[in-house]
Amino acid sequence: MKLIERHIAGPVRTALQDTPAVLINGPRQSGKTTLVRQLAGEMGYYTLDNPSTLSVAESDPVGFVGRLDRAVIDEIQRAPQLMLALKMSIDEDRRPGRFLLTGSANILALPQIADSLAGRMETHALLPLSQAELQGRANDFLQRAQAQDWPAQQVRSDVLDMALAGGYPEMRARATLARRQAWAKAYIAHLVERDVQDIAHIDQLTQIPTLLAVLATQCAQLLNYAQLGAQLGLNGKTADRYIGVLERLFLVARLPAWGRNENKRLIKTPKLHFLDAGLQATLTRLTPDMLITHRERWGATLETWVYAELRKALALSDEAWYLSHYRDKDQTEVDFVLENPQRQLIGIEVKAAATVQAQDFKGLRKLQAQTGADFLTGIVLYDGAHALPFGPGLWAVPLAAL
Repeated sequence: MKLIERHIAGPVRTALQDTPAVLINGPRQSGKTTLVRQLAGEMGYYTLDNPSTLSVAESDPVGFVGRLDRAVIDEIQRAPQLMLALKMSIDEDRRPGRFLLTGSANILALPQIADSLAGRMETHALLPLSQAELQGRANDFLQRAQAQDWPAQQVRSDVLDMALAGGYPEMRARATLARRQAWAKAYIAHLVERDVQDIAHIDQLTQIPTLLAVLATQCAQLLNYAQLGAQLGLNGKTADRYIGVLERLFLVARLPAWGRNENKRLIKTPKLHFLDAGLQATLTRLTPDMLITHRERWGATLETWVYAELRKALALSDEAWYLSHYRDKDQTEVDFVLENPQRQLIGIEVKAAATVQAQDFKGLRKLQAQTGADFLTGIVLYDGAHALPFGPGLWAVPLAAL
């Protein structure tokens, strides 16, 4: 594949100008090594996937770091003891841009971490390729949503193909869906066999593939740990802990419920999403032929694809947006709620159809009525080509806008 410009490169370059250490966190094969090699310049490069380098880093972390001036350390989660050595080195020399780190696990959530480098390190997430990156254009969805500035007509994209292909560069390089799904199966197997044991002690490692398969079928649904555990012969607390391990590997993520203290009727249970729709679709064996016969499967995959695209868009914002979902005890739902630090909201519903009706805005209207002036806009994403107004602040917007 041709080299694709990653949108996070700009923020990382900016961070290197005033911060001693910058960490690029994200799943394996998302393009972290390619990106840091582009950004490193004359920095030394060390990967802890190299057994010899890893052995030195583990046996003498202070000595290993002490010999470095400016360096890239790839896959730092494999030697978490380096973090304390990095802190000592940075405290002696706080020049910006000294260390560019990558991690294929959420290293700051690992129990082995002795220090988070607070005040010394900035963290950026690199998820699999976004559609905007693949199309070579700006990721302006969030800005357009805030301004309610939608093109009257959008060039339609094959959303099914985009979702099933996933965002991993190696997966997308495969020529057919069957070959892409073969890559995804091998990728998941590799993570389970190697990386899961690297970051956590799992008593029942053989249950992890089954857990992932079950989670794929429950994608975009409310999490019920007791029910989930019962399907696997685990208790609810163990299922919760195992999901946490998968979160640290950037395979899945829990989407918290939105709420403000005054809203007592809200259901606070999180939903679950995969961070790549291609992996989720592989686990559910979804193919284009099943689009009509298994419509509910496609709806869940589409929603998780939108979730991942929103995560990538929010990662580029200077504001810390909070991503959640809305559901109350009347079963009224909004798939995604985006809240900025000023507590202003954007509500987003996902519809796997080419037409939109007024009733599709039921949840958004309820959220709008509850939040008043804080409600910026409500959007129903649908498989059409035109942005259509449905009342003050409410829009039907093509999925292609992502």
